[in-house]
Amino acid sequence: MELDGVSIQGTMLHRGLLHNKHEALCCDREADVEKQLIYKSFKPDVVIGVGYWGDCPAIVEHPQHYGMTPVPWLNADGWVSNYHDILNELPLILVTSNWVKHTYKRDGVTNKNIEVMPIGIDMQEMRPLPRDDIRIEHIRKMLRIKPGQKMILTAGGDTTSKGFQEVLRALGKIDKEFHDWVYVGKSWESRTPYYHYKDELKIMKELGIRRKVRFLDGPLSRDFMCCLLNASDIYAAPSRIDGFGMIQVEAQACGRPVLGIDSMGIKDTVLHGKTGFLAKVGEEIKLKEEWVYKWQGFKKKHIVKFDEPKTMDIRADVDDLAKYLLQMLTDDELREKMGAEGRKHAVKNFDYVKTSENIYNSIEKKLGFAKEERATISVKSR
Repeated sequence: MELDGVSIQGTMLHRGLLHNKHEALCCDREADVEKQLIYKSFKPDVVIGVGYWGDCPAIVEHPQHYGMTPVPWLNADGWVSNYHDILNELPLILVTSNWVKHTYKRDGVTNKNIEVMPIGIDMQEMRPLPRDDIRIEHIRKMLRIKPGQKMILTAGGDTTSKGFQEVLRALGKIDKEFHDWVYVGKSWESRTPYYHYKDELKIMKELGIRRKVRFLDGPLSRDFMCCLLNASDIYAAPSRIDGFGMIQVEAQACGRPVLGIDSMGIKDTVLHGKTGFLAKVGEEIKLKEEWVYKWQGFKKKHIVKFDEPKTMDIRADVDDLAKYLLQMLTDDELREKMGAEGRKHAVKNFDYVKTSENIYNSIEKKLGFAKEERATISVKSR
């Protein structure tokens, strides 16, 4: 299985359904032959498809073609450019956050059957570890972090979309007041996208902080991610676009305070002033037009013009980030308290057993399925 967010989202749902004694099977959303076999042999009453609006052919139209009832569990991708008619006719749509629901409504999905369902994670898989755990000591040593230095971590498929550049500028502002820190950026691919990496190197050079920044690239196991989160002191994720923020939930589950942005999906996961801080929005990138492509379900590539400019990208206020970073870096008691509250918050609201049962109950209530009936999940996995 791939360790991308969509795969983890689907896997946690599948595991949760099985834990709660519901019959469920899991497969790749693009696995046409396997899905047909499941439809005929398992005979599911509902097919839960994990993805975004562009996956409608695989997670909505495909099961419908074979007489199945689809329930998509959708993330956001900036804006919704196609499949409105299909989505508007569904008896139930699940979305990962209130912001995702707003985005779909903003872009013309008028379906009244949209329900917010957060992603669940395994709270034993992501948990606090002792600071003297040999794995944590090794990770900090590997990253050349000295005893007593504070480690700030940002992780994602790429770090730029997670607000890496804004955090760099914030650290540059506070470096003279508090200088004993190291900032670690964890990406799925090495130096990807390269033009962002070049921009980030330029920022580091301008601010004179290059030696305090580390990069950790490539896929990592869930166990390693738990150790990496525990090795950090602060998890920073003022994302430019984020429909939920699974890694922020994982950081809280590991007892780490989170620095985010007061917008998008993270507003549903981090409690400002209690489990972390949410910096105000500093800039919104709005577009008057945008390209659409064949892979989005259009006959040809062309430009779509908007009646009103659409917000496609959000940047956190750097001064606000700097203020909260300085407060978190200099106050050990505050970090410890926020971390403890974050763990409680994550366990209470985002445990995969609970979220999976909530999804099952919502489907049962909306579609009228009996408890013993079956579900199958289509997720992205190798």
